[in-house]
Amino acid sequence: MNPRSEPLLWLQLVALGAIPLELLGLLLVLAGADPGPLPGLERLLAWAIGALGPAILLWQRPADVCSLLLTQVPVRARSEAQRGLSALQSPLSTKVALVLAASALLPLFWWIDQHAALAAPLSPLSASPRFVGLLLACPLLALMLWQWQQLSQAIGLLSRSPAALATCVPLTPVQLETERLCLGLPLLLLSPLQITNPTPPQPTPTVAEVTSEPGATEDQSPTATPEPLAGGTVAIEPEQPTEEGESTDLDEEIT
Repeated sequence: MNPRSEPLLWLQLVALGAIPLELLGLLLVLAGADPGPLPGLERLLAWAIGALGPAILLWQRPADVCSLLLTQVPVRARSEAQRGLSALQSPLSTKVALVLAASALLPLFWWIDQHAALAAPLSPLSASPRFVGLLLACPLLALMLWQWQQLSQAIGLLSRSPAALATCVPLTPVQLETERLCLGLPLLLLSPLQITNPTPPQPTPTVAEVTSEPGATEDQSPTATPEPLAGGTVAIEPEQPTEEGESTDLDEEIT
């Protein structure tokens, strides 16, 4: 099986467009209230709850390939190819991407909170307590961290060859439940994508190729057959002279 035929890997690429929207939502949420007397401490606490805590959990149990956070493929109903994709997850690259994402969220969250006042007129939480804005920012940070890990895993698996998937040993359902973080309702059942190699178009024969074929210019006119005359005689066409001066009989009848 080709890893590119798994539709869940392509669905996880939606994070490329979802993460910028979540950053915009984070800006609007933080714009609802002014920072408190210790804004730096508030930002560190919110980052620790929303990013550092989930990062530690995902470090121990990486996000499952067949899980979309809200829905997932039932563990007991997964095909051998799907369990093989879970076995192909590289722990080292996944953890490196996780550390980079968690580290980048702190300065990004700090910068957004500093400039959130510019979006105060557009915030749906205007005149709300600061605690409410920080409380809603935590799940947004955790969601972005989850999607970042899923995105990095999907890109890595889509770049793997079918031979690598064929040679790996699939994980068992028990290993999936203990080694992967499978979140969501087990309601997702999608058929594999059909990937076929496109056939090259056949060249259209030209007029010169058609006329050059044997028998294409031969005369297909039928041969004339002698017609019977009255009385059972058959008329034979006269032969043409072969040399100048020679002649043949013009009419010859066979009784």
